[in-house]
Amino acid sequence: MIRDLQEEILSLKKKKGIYILAHSYMTEDICEVADFVGDSYALSVRAKAAEEDTIVMCGVRFMAETCKILSPRKKVILSHPLAGCPMAEQMSVEYITEKKKEYPGYAVVSYINTTAALKAISDVCVTSSSAVKICRNIPETDILFIPDTNLGSFVRSSVPEKNIVLLNGGCPIHSQITEGDALFAKAAHPGALLLVHPECRPEVVRLADFVGSTAEIMNFAKGSDKKEFIIGTENSIAAHLQMACRDKTFHVLSRDMVCRNMKLSTLTDVYNCVSGVGGEEVEVDESIRPAALRSIEKMIEYGG
Repeated sequence: MIRDLQEEILSLKKKKGIYILAHSYMTEDICEVADFVGDSYALSVRAKAAEEDTIVMCGVRFMAETCKILSPRKKVILSHPLAGCPMAEQMSVEYITEKKKEYPGYAVVSYINTTAALKAISDVCVTSSSAVKICRNIPETDILFIPDTNLGSFVRSSVPEKNIVLLNGGCPIHSQITEGDALFAKAAHPGALLLVHPECRPEVVRLADFVGSTAEIMNFAKGSDKKEFIIGTENSIAAHLQMACRDKTFHVLSRDMVCRNMKLSTLTDVYNCVSGVGGEEVEVDESIRPAALRSIEKMIEYGG
């Protein structure tokens, strides 16, 4: 039974001194055995603060890389070796290096959903919850925002005093949702509030009652006195919210909002990781780690 496997994982992680992190997009059975569940940046901060020397990251590769950037002396294991992020892998170092030449003097602002190599050639990183604040606070007026066009559009509309150049990138899961999808969901559930992630298209964002990061969407729904919501981000968030708030009703914006990379990790993968026979240890080359770390430190400086 699932419960039996969970008990073995809990016992092994305690015995071996292993700290388990799970992104909010993980399934409920994995979240239940994690020491902390949250969004990508919160996971990295928790990894750095953890007393344990071994971290199991139940998420995707860029998250494990960020943990290693912040905690180079810790062993970081990615729960499934094939779990990547299409958005993080959309742009190469060579491509962005050429764009920096095309836009000299522009501050390169990179979403945390990027590879360690891209963070290393960026001026500052941002999260979906801090992007507006950081772009407003950095001294540069001219900004090259990578890689997510939709998040960048949301930031540009919120910070009109800055000159923000966007490239052609984004999350394939969020950006596939159309205005028609949002209108259909609102018509199907007329009493529900629409809560969406800023990785969604601008025309979807404009229809939302609330726009925020994964954590912000969850906190809004939990704290609201409303009883019905349409969740416009990865479908596991609707499932988690339904577990946490049984007196409320949560609908998915689309049945297609499923991240296949996140769903690669299973409870058995986590068991194999804590048993020492599964996952992949993630390393970040020391030739790029300090530069990548600086972009994250700037994120903390400007965004808190």
